[in-house]
Amino acid sequence: MRAVIQRVLSASVTVDGETISSISQGLLVLLGIGKDDTISDSEYIANKILALRLFDSEDNSRWRKSVKDINGELLCVSQFTLLANTSKGSKPDFHNAMGGESSRELYAKFLDRLGELYQSGRIKGA
Repeated sequence: MRAVIQRVLSASVTVDGETISSISQGLLVLLGIGKDDTISDSEYIANKILALRLFDSEDNSRWRKSVKDINGELLCVSQFTLLANTSKGSKPDFHNAMGGESSRELYAKFLDRLGELYQSGRIKGA
């Protein structure tokens, strides 16, 4: 499992001109699920994302607060391209990414786990 995490003041996912999901201040998480990933991997990464201290404190001390500490939101986007192997040639190889239905199930469990560990209303998926 791979995650790219970005602090944001706001973020949204738009498909064909329609906003599918959006958040205010918090984290945008692009999540790549590999074919060998398990529920325990998703639990580990959910815990890690919520614990990362990526935000400044009120006295401007850097990297003191987590997304939970600031009562921020999370927008999670499934992104199989994070599992691309580009070591040979110019065409990415996505064989390490988990396939369709299995990845949807694990992604849903990941979102559920985030909701259990934090406030489910502050977790958005796209």
